[in-house]
Amino acid sequence: MDKKLKKIVPFLVSVFSVWSLTAIAAEPHYTKTVKVEKVVQSSKSWNGNRLPTYPEGQPEVTLLKITIPPKTRLPIHKHTVINTGLLLSGELTVVSKKGENLKMKAGDPIVELVEEWHYGINETDENAVIVVFYAGVKGLPITIKENQKTD
Repeated sequence: MDKKLKKIVPFLVSVFSVWSLTAIAAEPHYTKTVKVEKVVQSSKSWNGNRLPTYPEGQPEVTLLKITIPPKTRLPIHKHTVINTGLLLSGELTVVSKKGENLKMKAGDPIVELVEEWHYGINETDENAVIVVFYAGVKGLPITIKENQKTD
């Protein structure tokens, strides 16, 4: 090996070593375990009634984050499609027109009533925040208020 090459090879090896160690250190480490937790799975609403079949048509999904202020009662309403939610914070009571009720606290899931009149009420001094996923059909409203006119 010639003299120039003998001098440059150790230099290149050390540069490459530092570069590769830097690259390895910069790589994210994907050694954490992903945790998957089933929150709810059901073919029935929270009151035990069987969920209806899905309506015909072009599927349309909706995800809502709903904040219900303290001491607030929602209007009586019904949902036309299957939906499920997760109460992120606060407390919420859901009451059916038949008098059935479900008391929820943060972290509780709900499989909502479909085509049944009900309302929610936050009786506490803090916001109730719930995320609700609706499996609907394009053009079909997801919620109808009791006194709302529908065409």
